[in-house]
Amino acid sequence: MQTDKRYPIGKYEPKPYSEAQKNEWLKAIQFLPEELERAVQTLDAAQLNTPYREGGWTVKQLIHHVADSHMNAYIRFKLGLTEQQPVIKPYEEKAWALLADNETVPINVSLTLLHALHKRWYAAIKDLSQQDFERTVIHPEQGRELSLWLLLGLYAWHGKHHTAHITTLKERMNW
Repeated sequence: MQTDKRYPIGKYEPKPYSEAQKNEWLKAIQFLPEELERAVQTLDAAQLNTPYREGGWTVKQLIHHVADSHMNAYIRFKLGLTEQQPVIKPYEEKAWALLADNETVPINVSLTLLHALHKRWYAAIKDLSQQDFERTVIHPEQGRELSLWLLLGLYAWHGKHHTAHITTLKERMNW
């Protein structure tokens, strides 16, 4: 059976709160930078500029995208923890991926950023209670409230999702 290259680990599926699930997702946030770094450490410039699928982003764009996305996620969590139902700012991720910094800045800059960002993010959320994770933000494009719990799961999945784009590409290409 051919798997969908867009979703090598499947689509995100929300899960109910549990301490076990919280710990699993927190570990995903904590260790993503190392996992991404391991996934790309042996790739050369040509490989970094290879799309993970036809019509998809290059590995280089994926790394920069994760940094962009997770910076936004960190801010969304901070807003959700300090304000009552703040409206979060959406962004055009496809347009961001085409900006000059994605082409000219080496991926090690975004990997370094992810290491620092995830250290801060993990420290900010590791001791949150179930009640804290029930706090919500409002996503104006989706027109609904999103709990920090849902966002924790989504961003834990997001990191694994893009890491799998890279690792499955490496497997297919026999790199």
